[in-house]
Amino acid sequence: MTTLQYSTDKAAIGLSILCTAHCLLVPLLILLVPSIATLTIAGEQFHQWMVAAVLPTSIYALAMGCKAHKQYRFAAMGVAGLALLVIAIVLGENAGEFVEKGLTLAGAALLALAHFQNYRRCQQHSNCNCH
Repeated sequence: MTTLQYSTDKAAIGLSILCTAHCLLVPLLILLVPSIATLTIAGEQFHQWMVAAVLPTSIYALAMGCKAHKQYRFAAMGVAGLALLVIAIVLGENAGEFVEKGLTLAGAALLALAHFQNYRRCQQHSNCNCH
């Protein structure tokens, strides 16, 4: 169980990085290769699938880290990041491309930071039961 928490922190960090890379690189790729716009990675469904993967992974890892370390600020930071990601999906492109990307990038950054802090906390304590 504890190794699973350790792995989910790393997976959530990776998903946040993937989300950030998607937000920053897909518009550039569409400019360079316009036919990419027809792929599903350029649409809203990608965001929905990413959040569907990130929600359970992040909730589990942050809850287990919070239980082990009693560091509620990491969980609060992660919940704020998740909230921004969900708000970005709910508002969608109706809020404007800039707002949607800003919410997504801010949410992914907060979430990755929360997981990194949780992961680092495990690394710092040799008697930690989370790894």
